[in-house]
Amino acid sequence: MIGFRRPPWWALLLTAAGALLFIRLGVWQLHRADFKEALLRRYAASASAPQQDFARVAETPPADGFPRVQVSGRYLADRLYLLDNPQHDERGGVEVFAPFALRDQAKLLLVDMGFLPGNGTAQVPQLPPLPTGEISLQGLYVPPPPLGFEMGGDALARQTRWPKSSIFLDPLAVARDLGRPLYPRVLALDTDPASIYVRVHTLDFSSMPPARHRAYAFQWFSFAIAAVVILLVLNRKRKPRKSHSQNDDEVR
Repeated sequence: MIGFRRPPWWALLLTAAGALLFIRLGVWQLHRADFKEALLRRYAASASAPQQDFARVAETPPADGFPRVQVSGRYLADRLYLLDNPQHDERGGVEVFAPFALRDQAKLLLVDMGFLPGNGTAQVPQLPPLPTGEISLQGLYVPPPPLGFEMGGDALARQTRWPKSSIFLDPLAVARDLGRPLYPRVLALDTDPASIYVRVHTLDFSSMPPARHRAYAFQWFSFAIAAVVILLVLNRKRKPRKSHSQNDDEVR
């Protein structure tokens, strides 16, 4: 029968601390997965939600909500921005953004027009002209695209022709480029069958989807189990080895 000797106190303390830390990290990853799945459900439900007053949510939108709003104003039709090569069903292309001046407001609202398939900015079809008069727009008031590190600094400031393109769309850089402040979120327009833009908006969790959080949780829980197993293995009692003289005596 296999027995175990009592491990030193410091080994017990280190194992307990490590296992508790790994379990806590695993639980945190599970909570992140549940949080993101809840956000995705809210986002999907927002498309059919009743409209909210834009003035109430413009500056302080709900952190876990995506209000459906209607705004009136004019496009800055000659100031388009292209988010280069986002992925839609593994197709390259650009996401087109247009600044929108609301009636009697100094701030501009960045409008996500939708996605145009292509091979980056080099093979994008001709952009349709935007209306120049005052219009009303409807859509979801959503966070801007995620940021990343762009080599070479602000790509927009170096460009002199419109539309301007960038691999990341930084709202602060766009505000500097336009010389006017922006609202903290963008308006993702409702689907329009007559538009050439593909408007299948979703939250960008491509780098860390809920399933990956759960995979990391399983990994952390495995580390906790491994820490306990290692402690038991290192403190398992071994049977004493028989000496050669004892073996010889037994043979005789």
